[in-house]
Amino acid sequence: MGGWEVARRGLLITFLLAVAAAIPTASAAASTSNTRRGKASSPPHLLSELPIDAGNRVPGSTIFPIYGDVYPHGLYYVAMTIGDPPKPYFLDVDTGSDLTWLQCDAPCVSCSKGPHPWYKPKRNKLVSCRDPLCAALHSGTVYDPNCDQCDYEVQYEDRGSSIGVLIADAFSLRLTNTTLIRPTLAFGCGYDQQLPTQNAPSPTDGVLGLGTGKVSILSQLSNQGVTKNVLGHCLSGKGGGYLFFGDDLVPSSQMTWAPMYRIGLRNYYSPGPASLYWGNQYLGVRQMEVVFDTGSTFSYFGFQPYQAFLSAIKSDLTKKPLKEEFDPSLPVCWKGKKPFKSVYDVKKYFKTLSLNFVNGKRALLEMPPENYLIITKHGNACLGILNGTEVGLNNLNVIGDISLQDHMVVYDNEKQHIGWVRAACDRLPNADSDDDNGLEVGLSQYGSRGFLTTQEWSSQYNPKTITS
Repeated sequence: MGGWEVARRGLLITFLLAVAAAIPTASAAASTSNTRRGKASSPPHLLSELPIDAGNRVPGSTIFPIYGDVYPHGLYYVAMTIGDPPKPYFLDVDTGSDLTWLQCDAPCVSCSKGPHPWYKPKRNKLVSCRDPLCAALHSGTVYDPNCDQCDYEVQYEDRGSSIGVLIADAFSLRLTNTTLIRPTLAFGCGYDQQLPTQNAPSPTDGVLGLGTGKVSILSQLSNQGVTKNVLGHCLSGKGGGYLFFGDDLVPSSQMTWAPMYRIGLRNYYSPGPASLYWGNQYLGVRQMEVVFDTGSTFSYFGFQPYQAFLSAIKSDLTKKPLKEEFDPSLPVCWKGKKPFKSVYDVKKYFKTLSLNFVNGKRALLEMPPENYLIITKHGNACLGILNGTEVGLNNLNVIGDISLQDHMVVYDNEKQHIGWVRAACDRLPNADSDDDNGLEVGLSQYGSRGFLTTQEWSSQYNPKTITS
């Protein structure tokens, strides 16, 4: 979303087209036109017909360290190993979309340079148009179930997009009980990407879509009995954090829960409408439709809540030693008598912003200043809640990474509710811990910034080590 220095992908807007590009066979890759359809030499199996590698297992959980930060990198991502032989890829964690996709050499029409070589597909990995996952991907559109391949096109609010074809390959996952599994999962082979900043290297190889739709990786793992349909994340304000699938790491108490709320036909995670408070002051805004979206670096409010929030802040600051200042990072910023080094230098001038979800029992999401302010490289304090109407969101309010930091957030699709609790997200949880917050294992081995370079990741997560 947006066009500022660290703004990135936002809510998913999806439409599917009959994209006329086919994956050629490996031997013909160099001579096959990108605009010619080809038929597979043998039709691919339906995913529902493939055997599940671990049999009738008891659903477990799996956990992934998260790398990145809100500022200056503007994204959180995980490392996964995919394919046969398995290879590492960095995936942008996005609860605001369903489809997982990788930049794909099919061959590639338009791809950016990423941290790893592009994924190379094989024709026998194509997902059949008759597969239920292809039908789910095209839900709400008209498509031919006898087509040659399951094409897709997704567009994001930041004007980025991916065009490709649905394929299926093995994902190497280590469960918390140390069992290694390699389920076959469907994802997008993206051979035509349009990015907001063209020709710039991409920090990731693709997107990890974790929405509620049937094509999401979480839904597929649940349908195969690998994990329960439960997702959690903990984004550290210091950088890094962790992501988990399954319910083994969900605290048994202290969580605030709100029922999942359906917004139209979208597969968004929403705790329902909310009222807005600035400290103890009710801002006159109720029935805000709210979505939790890790695919958005910042939070976005509709016109009325944004104006009410901004007016309350500016009114409070009239007698404070802060002055508005232009900063290229974000549209609303303040400077002090000297540059700020951290949000803790300035938080005393700001209040806690709260969302009171009307469908929950005392379901209050409190956002102290560190959940809506960043300190830029210029030493200014900038507002990380933006005007959603400027990016076409209108009445939808997005709670992005900045406002979810230092919370464990759980999306329980089994019980149809969303929960959160403040947590030390720079510590990995221990699935066997009796501690309700389960935050016992430090992340020091991943670096204090919680952000690994490709070389660091390769040295610590050698595919041969985690897939043997």
